[in-house]
Amino acid sequence: ATETQVVSASVDLSGLHMASDRDFNRKSFTTGHTGFGVPFATWPDRADVPRNAARPLRYIDRYLTVTQGEVFYVTEALVKLEGLERGPAGNTAMAAAFSLARELPREATVVVQETEYTGAGKHHWAQLNFAKEMGVEVRAGDPADNKPGSVIVIPERPEQIQARDFDLERMRKSYVRNALHAAPAGYQPTAADLEFLAADTHTSVERVEEYLRELAEVS
Repeated sequence: ATETQVVSASVDLSGLHMASDRDFNRKSFTTGHTGFGVPFATWPDRADVPRNAARPLRYIDRYLTVTQGEVFYVTEALVKLEGLERGPAGNTAMAAAFSLARELPREATVVVQETEYTGAGKHHWAQLNFAKEMGVEVRAGDPADNKPGSVIVIPERPEQIQARDFDLERMRKSYVRNALHAAPAGYQPTAADLEFLAADTHTSVERVEEYLRELAEVS
């Protein structure tokens, strides 16, 4: 297990505001997406239960994003292979794993675990029809042309599914910034604070100190 990596995955909904009714009706995923993944990873204590154990940055080595169209493709592929129709949100990690597996040696093993329950989300065809009604363009092509809220591009071939790395360094630095904002004005982190922040960001005390210096320069 010493060579095992923990890889998180979300549907890329960048540019859409989660509190906007307009944007809400132009996304096909209400869960399993960056609109939840990024804010709660960079400040898990925004939850109803602060100091909870759901602290993703503490464990993950990579954070991959996939498009709505890529997840729809994998959902339909599973329908064809298994004969079971499921909602797309529960196939988010599967879509990312489909891409990730192509990077790995043949003998490697990928264990896929969905945060959402299997079958989460409304039926994919219903989702796509609703997207069209909301003015979202739905077409087949290169998923790189996907634009959340405007265009859903469904791959034409499986090899077009390509998960993208989200900037973990940026997320870790954002977490430290949020921790500073939550502290009283003028508070200086103690040695215990630095150790906790290092564990919570899956880095080191030295790296946390670098984040603090960088943040002080721009404040």
